[in-house]
Amino acid sequence: MTELPIDAAPTAVDDPQLSNATPGVPPAPGVALAPAVVLTDVSKVYGDASNAVHALDEVTLTVGTGEFVCLLGASGCGKSTLLNILAGLDRPSRGTSEVSGRTGLMFQESALFPWLTVTGNVDLALKLRKVPKDERRARVAELLELVNLTEFAKKRPHELSGGMRQRVALARALAQDADVLLMDEPFGALDAMTRDLLHDELERLWSERSLTVVFVTHNVREAVRLGDRVVLLSSRPGHVIAEFPVNEERPRRIDSPAVATQAAEITDRLKEEVRRHADDRA
Repeated sequence: MTELPIDAAPTAVDDPQLSNATPGVPPAPGVALAPAVVLTDVSKVYGDASNAVHALDEVTLTVGTGEFVCLLGASGCGKSTLLNILAGLDRPSRGTSEVSGRTGLMFQESALFPWLTVTGNVDLALKLRKVPKDERRARVAELLELVNLTEFAKKRPHELSGGMRQRVALARALAQDADVLLMDEPFGALDAMTRDLLHDELERLWSERSLTVVFVTHNVREAVRLGDRVVLLSSRPGHVIAEFPVNEERPRRIDSPAVATQAAEITDRLKEEVRRHADDRA
């Protein structure tokens, strides 16, 4: 799970009807969440006319401040490309991308420095921000307590389990004081039990810190377990074909009947899209 801090241009919000809301709690009727992420007609094309690859096609999406949105779609539909654009690592070929606040980008691999301890890996993120040494010490201690790793502060990555390494990576991302957390299949390589525990950890941190999260996954149940909303992208070139609000009360269980029922509905729509794409290519 690699995380890359990027400063993003703030989005001005002047409409008095827009306001922040408590994560996981729907806003009052008639009151919208202030936008943290706004994508307008975003398209991305790689290569030139003779060998162009159309990754995204006119994606329009708004994510409210404090909202947890999960992106689903078949492999190659442009989910990671979308995150890279939001993080400022890539630019759209057409359209606009706006993010309000600071972003942190996390990938599937933790990518910790093997020669540094847990403390050293988290401290590095603060050093890069030029945080004073005394301040860093207190901040690292706070972050390790937040992800329940205080007693492992002096361990190196090879001495940790996969789940613990992901927690270190999460702490390092949080050290960037990100307002918007962009997560690209961060738990995809973990066993089911560890993944479930980290779902709980992530949900707690999201709620406590009022983060906005855009979370890419191939796991439909994971998306319903975590998200306020699940956004389904078409096969390449990716564009938004459906959105599914998740109204089940938190905390949720990934094996609960309500999660399973909505996951089945989304899976059916995803299968329909995969079949349509296959027929178009036949």
